[in-house]
Amino acid sequence: MIIMTDIFDTEIIHTTIIKSSIEKVFDALTTAEGLDSWFTRGAKVDRKVGGEIHFRWGIDRSNITGGIIEDGGPILEVDIPNSFKFQWYPDNPSYATNVHLKFEEDVQGTKVTVKEYGFKNTPEGRKALLGCATGWGEALTLVKFFLEHNVAS
Repeated sequence: MIIMTDIFDTEIIHTTIIKSSIEKVFDALTTAEGLDSWFTRGAKVDRKVGGEIHFRWGIDRSNITGGIIEDGGPILEVDIPNSFKFQWYPDNPSYATNVHLKFEEDVQGTKVTVKEYGFKNTPEGRKALLGCATGWGEALTLVKFFLEHNVAS
């Protein structure tokens, strides 16, 4: 008999080095203007503990993704320019996962680590975990390319 716990004990962890200042990297990932410059269209960020982060992707309902996709949630931690933590609902509106962005100065620029955890141990939760693992890898690659080469997606 297989016993499954309610929350999957696997975490998503991605790290990259971006050849840019810690302030620019932090702002690109934690402000509406920063996110919209390379990743989203119509993001909103009230960058304080208790504020909200809101992601919005897609241009209109006729685009290739099938429409506008939105997600977001409460901001749990803001330590400019070192750490930013929020919750969102990538699997199901009944529970949130935690996303922790950590920023560290590096001799080559800024080391960024994304850690996401709290997915439910269900088929849907595991699918969301895989999707977010892929998505965070892609997002870090996109922000790196944008900040290092000024090329937006």
